[in-house]
Amino acid sequence: MDGAAAPARPAGLSAYVAVSQALGLTLLLTTGAWLGRYRGGVAWQSALRLNVHPLCMVLGMVFLQGDALLVYRVFRNEPKRSTKALHALLHGLALLISLVGIIAVFESHRAKGIPDMYSLHSWCGMAAFVLYLLQWLLGCGFFLLPGASFSLRGRYKPQHIFIGIALFALSIAVCLLGITEMLLFNIRDSYSRFVPEGVLANTLGVLLVAFGLVVSYVLTRDEWKRPPLAEELALSMDFKTLTEGESPSGGSQ
Repeated sequence: MDGAAAPARPAGLSAYVAVSQALGLTLLLTTGAWLGRYRGGVAWQSALRLNVHPLCMVLGMVFLQGDALLVYRVFRNEPKRSTKALHALLHGLALLISLVGIIAVFESHRAKGIPDMYSLHSWCGMAAFVLYLLQWLLGCGFFLLPGASFSLRGRYKPQHIFIGIALFALSIAVCLLGITEMLLFNIRDSYSRFVPEGVLANTLGVLLVAFGLVVSYVLTRDEWKRPPLAEELALSMDFKTLTEGESPSGGSQ
């Protein structure tokens, strides 16, 4: 009712979300430190264009994708429509930044005469990006735009959730493959001697895994799922009535 206090956030949720953000910011800083200290930095109009790729992929396919997945846990008491829009916006921003990273690596390969799409990293990476784009388009079509029926949304929702978490895990795995590939290309002969660049890059890999584990833990705790608000339940019943041809009493119109 009007003036009622918002439900309290479940115990522990805020702490885990804070840890996830600390890990996310740390992995971005670590990526920047690696590229700046050992790979010459980041620039588009130079031989450093390739370095745009790992920075964009970590930012887009990992950090922003993870934050987009956390939206429904963080904004538990906000209107569902606003939460959906933010969820879609963050995923869209992640896709845009990732696209810049993909263009960067293709342009860098073209300038240096390096073949494209021959490694396991590139195969899995392109698959992750294409599937992520399809997931975003389907999600917008089913849950943001009008047209999909209540029952169709209900049937697709479990698949949407599973695919989202699976793509997040795949994105982290692709980043780990990319880190290993860069190290083998650049410090193959000294990597086994625990040189500083290898240690820093391995630390980045550990941070990626830690970020993924914390985000996945928050997503899979049933008691931390976003509860439907009273007005959302009423809207769901109205939407079901309109799309399924049922009256509130259950009879067909």
